[in-house]
Amino acid sequence: MSLLTRIPAAAALVAAAFSIAAPAAAQTEVKLAYALAVNSHYGAGAAAWAETAEKLSNGKLKFKQFPSSALGGERETVESVQLGTLEAVIVSSGTLSNFVPEVGVTDIPFLFRDLAHARAVLDGKVGQDLLAKFPARGLIALAWGEQGFRHLTNSKHPVQKPDDMKGLKIRTMENPVHITAFKTLGAAPTPMAWPEVIGALQQGTIDGQENPMSVIVSAKLAQVQKHLTLTGHVYSPAALMVSPKLWNSLDAEGKKALTEGAKAGVVAMRRFVDEVERKGVEDVKAAGMQVVVLDDKSKSAFQQALGPAYKQYESRYTKALIDSIANAK
Repeated sequence: MSLLTRIPAAAALVAAAFSIAAPAAAQTEVKLAYALAVNSHYGAGAAAWAETAEKLSNGKLKFKQFPSSALGGERETVESVQLGTLEAVIVSSGTLSNFVPEVGVTDIPFLFRDLAHARAVLDGKVGQDLLAKFPARGLIALAWGEQGFRHLTNSKHPVQKPDDMKGLKIRTMENPVHITAFKTLGAAPTPMAWPEVIGALQQGTIDGQENPMSVIVSAKLAQVQKHLTLTGHVYSPAALMVSPKLWNSLDAEGKKALTEGAKAGVVAMRRFVDEVERKGVEDVKAAGMQVVVLDDKSKSAFQQALGPAYKQYESRYTKALIDSIANAK
């Protein structure tokens, strides 16, 4: 073999050696936790978020899901995101008010007229201004997802008017807006992490709870609760969040993939909520729940009973902000 023949051959061997030794493109694992089962609106949002982000990042992001509170309750998982020991989470706004107090304005009872109104507010300036407050609390909130309007279930009796609330032990989130509302109505609000709720309902430690139809159906609450009242008392958003540690480790392409993935998750969550709102009531009736539908007159009675609570909300969040939300088109 001539010298000229041997040089290209040697170069080819060196190139092959380097190609074998070169590491595969770095892959970042994104652990994503949420409180509900895979077959819930959280699960739908998580699946869409993961699929879209992985695709847009060309596989550099790899999601691993932890549903059903596998890594703890919502408060614990948010704290883990702050610490950077957990990369991503989907959580209810009720929990978030403990971390970003301004979010509590969305929990004011009977503030939103319907889903279209609520979505417009959260997709608009008010919602985006709230997202901008998260980094100062050690969180990166990418988008507002959804749970839907919250309704009341209990095991004691039908709730048709404010007086029917008196004395009921109702599980709430650790949310000062919710707690104030239920105290004002004469109930006994009992803050409790979600993983404990089903057992507490079975044991009679609490009489009832309040959640959107998406949760009532996916958690099979008809198995432990007899009465459902379609109060629609609070619209319940959810936030899709990541840790600053993850966010700051990504380049612009990675950040865009995470953000666009979160937006896809929002679309999936809203689609799930729309479907559950359409057929969920029939599902729980078939499972044996007795359902009360509040008409406009009955809802007005609840609003009047909550008058003292509204005064507190105005002092906390300002009447101007509350009115801007209520009057949004």
